[in-house]
Amino acid sequence: MERKRAALGFVNDLDDFNPTEWAVGAPARTPPEAQASRKAAEDLGFRSREVASLPADTAGGAGGAKPVRRRRTGRNAQFNLKARPDTIEDFCAVADANGWGLGETLEYAVSLLQREYGKSSA
Repeated sequence: MERKRAALGFVNDLDDFNPTEWAVGAPARTPPEAQASRKAAEDLGFRSREVASLPADTAGGAGGAKPVRRRRTGRNAQFNLKARPDTIEDFCAVADANGWGLGETLEYAVSLLQREYGKSSA
């Protein structure tokens, strides 16, 4: 049993469609200059959400910019864990002091723990 689709009523309207008959509208207005917009906003009491500048102590910490620790090492497994912020800072400080990547630092830490406590049989 076949059911016919309901006629939506606009199929025949496309026969009379001619886009060249459309009137060309006025071109879009050019946006105002950024400085003029900023001045008008300040005059009306709007405040910008943009940060003017970062304070010197939060810009990069005590040592300036963070070091890039990415290297091609062949390690391809991800190891996520939760730690306290001070533990993470200490771990990164050890890595930075020795010029190691974080993966390399973890490998040294595991090796040291195995020497100290013995290898597990698991």
